[in-house]
Amino acid sequence: MEKMKMAENLGCNDEEAGTMIPLEISSPERSSRKAKGGIITLPFIIANEAFQMVATVGLTPNMIIYLMNEYRMGVKDASNLMFYWSAASNFTPLIGAFIADSYLGRFVCIGVGCVISFLGMIQLWLTAMISSARPPPCSLLAQPCKSATTGQFALLISSFAIISIGGGGIKPCSAAFGADQIDNRNNPNNATVLERYFSWYYASTVVSVLIALTGVVYIQDHVGWKVGFGVPAILMFCSTLVFLLASSLYIKHKANKSLFTGLLQVIVVAYKNRKLSFPSDYSSGYHREEASAYTSPTDRLRFLNKACIIKNPQDVSSTGVSSNRWDLCTIDQVEELKALIKIIPLWSTGIMVSVNISQNSFPLLQAKSMDRHIGSNFQIPPGSFGMFSIIAIAVWVILYDRVIIPCASKIRGKKVYIDPRLRMGAGIFLSSVAMLVSGIVERIRKRKAIEQGLLNNPSGVVHMSALWLVPQYSFSGFAEALNIIGQIEFYYSEFPKSMSSIATSLSGVGMGVANLFASIILSNVDNITGGGGKESWVSNNINKGHYEYYYWLLATLCSVNMLYFLVCNWFYGPSVKKVVKSSIEGDGL
Repeated sequence: MEKMKMAENLGCNDEEAGTMIPLEISSPERSSRKAKGGIITLPFIIANEAFQMVATVGLTPNMIIYLMNEYRMGVKDASNLMFYWSAASNFTPLIGAFIADSYLGRFVCIGVGCVISFLGMIQLWLTAMISSARPPPCSLLAQPCKSATTGQFALLISSFAIISIGGGGIKPCSAAFGADQIDNRNNPNNATVLERYFSWYYASTVVSVLIALTGVVYIQDHVGWKVGFGVPAILMFCSTLVFLLASSLYIKHKANKSLFTGLLQVIVVAYKNRKLSFPSDYSSGYHREEASAYTSPTDRLRFLNKACIIKNPQDVSSTGVSSNRWDLCTIDQVEELKALIKIIPLWSTGIMVSVNISQNSFPLLQAKSMDRHIGSNFQIPPGSFGMFSIIAIAVWVILYDRVIIPCASKIRGKKVYIDPRLRMGAGIFLSSVAMLVSGIVERIRKRKAIEQGLLNNPSGVVHMSALWLVPQYSFSGFAEALNIIGQIEFYYSEFPKSMSSIATSLSGVGMGVANLFASIILSNVDNITGGGGKESWVSNNINKGHYEYYYWLLATLCSVNMLYFLVCNWFYGPSVKKVVKSSIEGDGL
């Protein structure tokens, strides 16, 4: 019965008539026309994203082990390569969003991205299948191990690049493409339908990550790299096939002019008009479209207002549209750029949190050196410990929605909400705590390793349960849930509706910047602490290094970032809260 109700609420676009047609209802008039979109397309889109997520996420947890064991890379170089790969994977969606919006459209961008990702995974799989694609095994004789050749490194790194490029076409378009299939503004239940879709989409993402961190990682640990890399390649093929099979069912909106282009136009036109004087009539001297919510531009960043000054009445057509946006912008375009500039300082405070979240290599090496047994026969793969962060994120979302908000509302006697900026600050604090706890656990692990005579044996297993790592993963997960989700909600509520895509992508860009920043920190720590014959803090020998000092350095930087956040938060002033319903109906905390 519930499926029938949803089917009645979900519509599809009849592209010939330009109207929405319910999928479950037919008529003689419509029998000759092929209905498109609607609920029937969602399983294909969600399955496409789920297969792609399992394939992509499944490659990363154990990759540092592959680089160290098969390519003879040290901890620093392998970690830096992982940081660069992650940075590329977070920056390419921004380019993909621009291409999809401006040229190709979402359907083509997802399809091309799937094919490219599949080819990249095939290439990565070949590095495991073809022995000559990797350095030869170390000889049992007293000969030094050979490093990878330039060609072998090029094959490996280009596979990473191809996978990142493919992901850049899928990530920014997948969720929005699904929404395109069911978004019917004439349907009074449209908001509910979209909410259900995004809930299912998010749930599939969480389940996919858990499968990747358990199933795919387990295969790599127990079966080997050939099968471990082959499975993600097969899953990516399934993702591509499932998506393309439903090609004839999709609504395929044409590409429009990108928002990024509009922001660039403001900068260009403001510079061209820099010598113009501001008009005396503030209400009529600026170009304003009929549907605009602004009667005149705001006074903040006033120099940008010159981009929408009407120099010549002929620049505006009879329909009220600028004849050339590279000569005359709208007030809305100017205000969109101002909103983005205003948000940048607060956005930058999330970079340090993302730096801490991206520290996957060292916890994996810690887990690898500890007792990971659950019972007598089963042991958790070292790459699977990241699932505890995912579980913490899910726990927080459930607690926030089902416990914290209802209880707080009951106590206050009215509906309340926790301000996104408060959650962002709490996330920064918990991120610092996560690094502090990480350092304490590593200090204990290292002391036990030395006591058990493993100082010169980094591959030895310390008699200490790896479950000691669960608290640091949990704190990191809670920090991510508070800060990252808080960021997205804050951006979404502060930006104009036309900037929704930027609101949801800013945190990803922050993660990309954080990966580069993390690489800089790691390289400098290694260079400074490893000079003069001393053992580097991030030594290849985990028992001789000082990973705990590295963690505590990150905790210190995050504490400084907390002070920076407080300053930026104070300068930002009151929030707009345009789309947060609770800001109107209830109290904020």
